[in-house]
Amino acid sequence: MDKPMDFVTIVSGLPRSGTSMMMRILEAGGIAPVQDKQRTANEDNPRGYYEYERVKALPTDKSWVPDARGSAVKIIYKLVYELPQGIPYRVLFMQREIAEVVRSQEKMLEREGLDPGRDQRDIIADLFQSEIMAFRNWVAAQPDMKMHVVDYASVIASPEEQMAQISAFLGGGLDIAAMTAVVEPDLYRNRA
Repeated sequence: MDKPMDFVTIVSGLPRSGTSMMMRILEAGGIAPVQDKQRTANEDNPRGYYEYERVKALPTDKSWVPDARGSAVKIIYKLVYELPQGIPYRVLFMQREIAEVVRSQEKMLEREGLDPGRDQRDIIADLFQSEIMAFRNWVAAQPDMKMHVVDYASVIASPEEQMAQISAFLGGGLDIAAMTAVVEPDLYRNRA
């Protein structure tokens, strides 16, 4: 990184949309991740989750957010609404085919011994679609937020081009070659 960032980089999206991969990409590019390493790598995320437990408490504890300037933090889209105002944010929203997200979530639930609720697949997909649309509209109306939508399949198909766009969105100066090297097409296991 050439210059310090005065904003918090938020990596968001649906669960299983590539947010952990994006956190690894940003770390390789030179942006420190805000994480606590409490959730360890497993078969579903063999390179780790890059999560920070305090994110879950955003509705009641926002005290850590100002200190995250210059860093990247993974926040599920439903909790982005809870971020404090008056702090600049750049949101990288991971977009992935809803059918792939649902399929990936089902497989993860099965591995955990839970009911994946396949009979609810269409309802879940429709709900996700409407929630994502509402979220994107909300972010567009926030004066402190700028958002760049990152298509998961495009990252896999043309990583260097996507990394250049991400670097430009975040102000430039990221290590695009290192970011590109993080992309592992073999981990794209649940395709539409």
